Amino acid sequence: MDKVVDTPAEAVADIANGSSIAVGGFGVVGVPEFLIRAIREQGTTDLEVISNNAGVDGRGLGVLLADHRIRRIIASYVGENKEFARQYLSGELEVELTPQGTLAEKLRAGGAGIPAFYTITGAGTQVAEGGMPWKYDADGNVIKESPAKDTRVFDTFGEEKTYVLEESLAPDYALVRAAVGDRDGNLVFHSSARNFNPPAAQAGRITIAEVEKLVEPGDIDPDEVHLPGVFVHRVVPLTAEQIADKPIEKRTLRPTPTAANA
Repeated sequence: MDKVVDTPAEAVADIANGSSIAVGGFGVVGVPEFLIRAIREQGTTDLEVISNNAGVDGRGLGVLLADHRIRRIIASYVGENKEFARQYLSGELEVELTPQGTLAEKLRAGGAGIPAFYTITGAGTQVAEGGMPWKYDADGNVIKESPAKDTRVFDTFGEEKTYVLEESLAPDYALVRAAVGDRDGNLVFHSSARNFNPPAAQAGRITIAEVEKLVEPGDIDPDEVHLPGVFVHRVVPLTAEQIADKPIEKRTLRPTPTAANA
């Protein structure tokens, strides 16, 4: 089955208002930038997004935040997006903060058909006990809190420990970015750009991948496939201009040597 779709706009055309979407990426690395922009351009709103973070101001999910297209987000980190923090603290955005490893496993388990799992992460904290602020009002008062989660004591390696029950995630859509993809949807990610992309892709009921290089079925060695095509429903090849559009999140330079210490 040829899963190639010509443009990002065509690939996301059926994403309706109120949809839930898992989005790959970490900071500005491995982010499906052009699928996100296509959602913005078609005007989709009231979205529930699952992502490690919300991009940065003006990039990635930051463009949807700027237009107030996101109603709720499940994420691990908010520190690099000032608009994300502003909307959360001013009551414009509901945020469910989730430990990073737990978030990855909630997505992976959702893709594997596992409805919930126990983890030690968060035991004895507000993650398990509830009370984490999910939503504020305009005056800074908490109007929605996380509920308490089920816990259970297990004997692990001769020691009893408390574990937290976490429910898995299975969103309506997943958007990911890969370095190489074939027409059957098999994907290869480049280095750290793999990050949250595989578990996000596994979780989505419909997964859409933008790829930097499109190849024919059989061109990717089976041992090199990071994500099998069974998880991918649409593949969008990027243009050379789109591929070159890669920002640097933080640039660090050595001090320029002076004549005295050169």
